[in-house]
Amino acid sequence: MAAPTDAATVARIEALGISFRPYHISRSGMDPRDDAATFWSLRRGLQEVRPDVVFAYTIKPVIWGGLALRSLRGAARYFPMITGLGLALQAGGVARRALTSVVVRLYRSALTRAERVFFQNPDDQRGFNERRIVEPGRCRIVNGSGVNLQRFPVVPLPDGPTVFLMIARLLRAKGLREYVEAASIVKRRTPSASFRLLGPEDPSSDGVRIDDLRSWAGASAVEYLGQCEDVRPHLAGCHVYVLPSYHEGMPRTVLEAMSAGRAIVTTDASGCRETVVPGENGLLVPVKNGVALAEALGGLVSRPDVVAAMGAKSRARAEECFDVQRINRELMSTMGLG
Repeated sequence: MAAPTDAATVARIEALGISFRPYHISRSGMDPRDDAATFWSLRRGLQEVRPDVVFAYTIKPVIWGGLALRSLRGAARYFPMITGLGLALQAGGVARRALTSVVVRLYRSALTRAERVFFQNPDDQRGFNERRIVEPGRCRIVNGSGVNLQRFPVVPLPDGPTVFLMIARLLRAKGLREYVEAASIVKRRTPSASFRLLGPEDPSSDGVRIDDLRSWAGASAVEYLGQCEDVRPHLAGCHVYVLPSYHEGMPRTVLEAMSAGRAIVTTDASGCRETVVPGENGLLVPVKNGVALAEALGGLVSRPDVVAAMGAKSRARAEECFDVQRINRELMSTMGLG
């Protein structure tokens, strides 16, 4: 296994009997020197380990790992997973279009050797096919990375007024501003409702600093909880999980909340809409619409029976569609390893 991570995580991985090696990466940076260092770090590692199969996920490991494999003779079979399009492939101005053009070319080159390319939702696959990055015949859709149903068991809903929770890195594209706006609107109508936010700052260009977040109009309606290693106590303390994201591959936090038996309110966006059957385990709202989000959340405040029923449906849907054991078997089978 190779990944950029901290010493404590490495120790936990190696305790499982898995050999590990780190490599250089700047997750959100755009400095070509950093990306070149990532390429050479991965190339050296692949050359030394000489794996039979490589499974890569997230943008930079997929691109630079694929390019590193292309540069080696007799290299491993390659199976990348696309976990979202990222900001580089989203609509934008002239600078964004130029970046998109570069990223598309890099993806095309990196995926040349891939036997199968895994996607977490059909919209992302369609985007890659339309840009002629990879042909449909080499694509396979899976239900995200799955969720460990045992690690995230159903927990009873807490007593007291309704608590909403959002877990995300502090990025505008996660719908932070819409969450703050909705919280402010609902709090004016129902002061007893609580809105919580859990997650770290992000150094990317789309990141929001905590001080800036607190300066937004209505931000006092949201309680910022910082970041943590284990989200389970926070899921246990909420009634409804909220993620107003603009786009996702398949949001892990939503799957974890579903497994814990929580109603979900998220956007009708790629990756998000696949998690919710509207009116059954949650609600879908338009992207970038804080007022519509407020209406959806406000409608659940006075309906604890509906919230409980949706939570039960969430768990059932997690068991049926998003069990990590089932998804892992599907991945292994596709790669010819199971």
